[in-house]
Amino acid sequence: MTGSFDISSTAAQWVMLMLAIAATYLWRGLGTIIAARIDPESSLFQWIACVAYGLLAALISRILILPVGLLAKSELVDRLGATAFGFVLYFIFKRNVGVGTLSAAAAFMALVWARAEGMI
Repeated sequence: MTGSFDISSTAAQWVMLMLAIAATYLWRGLGTIIAARIDPESSLFQWIACVAYGLLAALISRILILPVGLLAKSELVDRLGATAFGFVLYFIFKRNVGVGTLSAAAAFMALVWARAEGMI
């Protein structure tokens, strides 16, 4: 097998590891150089941020209104009720994302459990 590359050899594995490391750090380095020149207050950067927030809101709405998989078996009122509960606690606790998220998840689990047990 003259001229072939045997990936099972230790030397070949070290070469592949070094190539992967070089490729990773090359792009990280270029990203650092480019990021230093970006003005976060520019119109383009603000537009990109708005589009990102819009896509996130659309994704969350899609998951709540038209879920797939196991979440689709839950009731819409349970999903929306837990979301509303999470928003209320989010604002009560001075815009604490952790409190809002965890309380919404807990409320959703409690509602699904209560519905499965026949309490609701």
